[in-house]
Amino acid sequence: MAEIEFKGKKFVVDEDGFLEDFNTYTEEWVEHCMKEEGIDVLTDEHWGVINILQDYYKKNGIAPMVRVLSKLTGFKLKHIYELFPSGPGKGACKMAGLPKPTGCV
Repeated sequence: MAEIEFKGKKFVVDEDGFLEDFNTYTEEWVEHCMKEEGIDVLTDEHWGVINILQDYYKKNGIAPMVRVLSKLTGFKLKHIYELFPSGPGKGACKMAGLPKPTGCV
């Protein structure tokens, strides 16, 4: 396990940079991920995806599959990639504070 420090906060992450503990999710984590993704401003659409991912994770203990995420958000996969350039798994799930997805996200 590694540790990332950003704006005075420390985060324990796995080898791929995903939070080890969803409960350590903070605004600073989001800012760190935005920097990594090259996103300057989070829109309501970004937050919609993040909130849906978090809600799904809290209810099911896993991230949704891509087609489920697309259905829940109402966004085509192409649009999710426009919002999160590294994709729904690496970009969106990481920014939402979820652990690294094991399936097809």
